[in-house]
Amino acid sequence: MSISQTLHIQSAMPLMSDLPAWYAIHTYPRHERAVAERIRQQRLMTFLPTITETHRWSDRRKVVEMPLFTCYVFVQLVPTNETRLRVLRTDGVIGFVGSQRTGTPIPEEQIEAVRALLDRKVVCKTHPFLKVGQRVRVRGGALDGLEGLFVSQNGDDSIVISVDAIQRSLAIRINGYDLDVV
Repeated sequence: MSISQTLHIQSAMPLMSDLPAWYAIHTYPRHERAVAERIRQQRLMTFLPTITETHRWSDRRKVVEMPLFTCYVFVQLVPTNETRLRVLRTDGVIGFVGSQRTGTPIPEEQIEAVRALLDRKVVCKTHPFLKVGQRVRVRGGALDGLEGLFVSQNGDDSIVISVDAIQRSLAIRINGYDLDVV
């Protein structure tokens, strides 16, 4: 194979940066809808996951549609400097979420999982992000106030309580309990 054939084959293969990817954009509070619409007007695909909530005031109740993740909008784009700059110059945008203001791509599967939950009308609410190994406290129920390290194995969430002096630990399943980060 000649050098010109090799170059032609290589140029025909798409580069990773040539493929559109999802990115999270940090917005000012209560600007999510406006930012999503402004970016949509720039012919970019956006995703603003929303849930319906019933808000009560002293004189009435109203069902309102609220952003699932406040202060965030997702945008799908080919990550070029020009496109990023267009998004960053949009009114209401603070910046991309991730590394060095260029943003960290979000796997398509995670966006599709959120879409699937919302499309199927699964009752859900936001929850603090928990990292494995993080210290947590159980809130409510029979285990109220119990503290330990959060672990997850094969979808089974537990907290581990350790007795350092004897170097022994025990794990308690906490599926269904609310947790607070300590």
